[in-house]
Amino acid sequence: MNFIEDLIQLIKEKKSVVCMGLDPRLDNKGEIPQFLIEELEEPNKIILEFNKILIENAKDLIPVIKPQIAFYEKYDALDALKETIKFAHKNDLLVILDAKRNDIGSTSEAYAYSMFKNLNADACTINAYLGFDGVKPFLEYNEKGVFILVKTSNPSSAEFQDLFSIRLEEIPNNVIEYKVEGKILKRNYIQLSELIYDWSNKLEKFSNFTNLGVVVGATYPQELRKVREIVKSSFILIPGYGAQGAQAKDIKNGFYENGLGGIVNSSRGIIYAYHQNEKFSQENFGKASRDKIIKMNKKINKEIMN
Repeated sequence: MNFIEDLIQLIKEKKSVVCMGLDPRLDNKGEIPQFLIEELEEPNKIILEFNKILIENAKDLIPVIKPQIAFYEKYDALDALKETIKFAHKNDLLVILDAKRNDIGSTSEAYAYSMFKNLNADACTINAYLGFDGVKPFLEYNEKGVFILVKTSNPSSAEFQDLFSIRLEEIPNNVIEYKVEGKILKRNYIQLSELIYDWSNKLEKFSNFTNLGVVVGATYPQELRKVREIVKSSFILIPGYGAQGAQAKDIKNGFYENGLGGIVNSSRGIIYAYHQNEKFSQENFGKASRDKIIKMNKKINKEIMN
C-alpha cells in the first residue's frame, strides 16, 4: 500500500475530494447527539458509535477521513480513535490523523512511530518549525503520507506565517536584527513552501505526486494559489470549508485541471449537519451528514473540473 497512490485511486473511484473530519465533541448542544450520550454514557463508547454511524453513511462518498487527535485525548478516548481507524480501513477509507506533531529528531521518531505503527494512520499532519530534522523521521515511513502546515485557516495565522524573512548566509547567528537593503524578501509560508518543494524532489513520485503534502486553509484562496504554484508534486489538504466560512469557489486554486492535487476537509459542517438542517432529527445525524457530503461533492466537483 502507498498513501498517495491509494488516495488518487479512491478519488477517481468515488469522484470525490471531500475529507470528513472526525472531531467528536460532547459538551454542547448541536454536537454529538444527546441520545447517544444518555444511552452509552462512557466517552469511548459514545465516540466510537458516533464515528461508526458517520462512516457507514459516508463510505461510498468520500476517500478519506481526518480524526483530530486532540478531541480523543480530551475525553480519554484513544481506544475509540484506534477502533475508528480500524473501522475506516474496513470500509475502504484512508485515515489522516490530524496531530500536528513535531520536535527534535529523536522525539519526532517516537511521534512518527506512534502515528503510523501504534495508531496505524495512513498519513498525519505535522509542523516544520524545527526544520528538516523534525520532518525526516516521518518521511522514513515512505509508504505513509505527511502533510506539513504551511498556511493555516485560522485568522491569527498571519502573525507569523505572513511575516517576511530572508536567508543571509553571511550574517552570524548571534545577530538578531539586520537592516535589509536591496534584498528580496519572501513571506514565511512561501519560504516553507519552497523548502517542501526541495524536500519533495528527493522522494519517489506516484502519478506525479509524492507522499509529502501541505496544509493550506481554504480561507486564504490567493495564498492557496501561490502555494499550488510552488509545491507542484504535493497534495494540498485544504481545511476551513463550511463552518470556518470558505466556499467551493475558494478551493479551486488548490487543484490541477484534472481535478487532482487537493482534498477538502470539513469537520463540524459535516458531522453536526443535523443541527443545521431541520429536515433531520438528531437520531438521523448520519443521514444528515450524508446529505451534506452529497451537496459538497456536487459543488466542489463543479468548481475543480471546470
